[in-house]
Amino acid sequence: MASTAAPLLGDAVLALHLAVIAFNVLGLIAILVGAARHWEWVHIRWWRLLHLASWGVVAAQALLGRACFLTLWQDQLSRTSGEAPLIMRWVNSLIYWPLPIWVFGVIYIALFALVVALWWRVPVRRTKAGAEGRVRKI
Repeated sequence: MASTAAPLLGDAVLALHLAVIAFNVLGLIAILVGAARHWEWVHIRWWRLLHLASWGVVAAQALLGRACFLTLWQDQLSRTSGEAPLIMRWVNSLIYWPLPIWVFGVIYIALFALVVALWWRVPVRRTKAGAEGRVRKI
């Protein structure tokens, strides 16, 4: 039973990893575009804190010279399943590039620095839900 669960868990970790990457990258783009277009939602504190924390974990692993823990888990779980399915190989080739780990470290730390800088350039705003459920500035 454990041998059949490992490939499914590997697929689940890969999907989670892809979601985290999408959140980090698309969130960064959304903050930049949203600031230029005056989108209020890019100033929401809880969302920005989650984005900052996610990038912080990535940057911390890079500073330690370690691969992402999701990469390690997915690799360990998928290794037991033999050849990966086509879609998994395709997604893996999209997110796992054959570069030295230090290159990723430099990229991740630079992007984290950008996210931190955006905290002040595109500041979060304290909000309170109004009676109609809309968000209003305090």
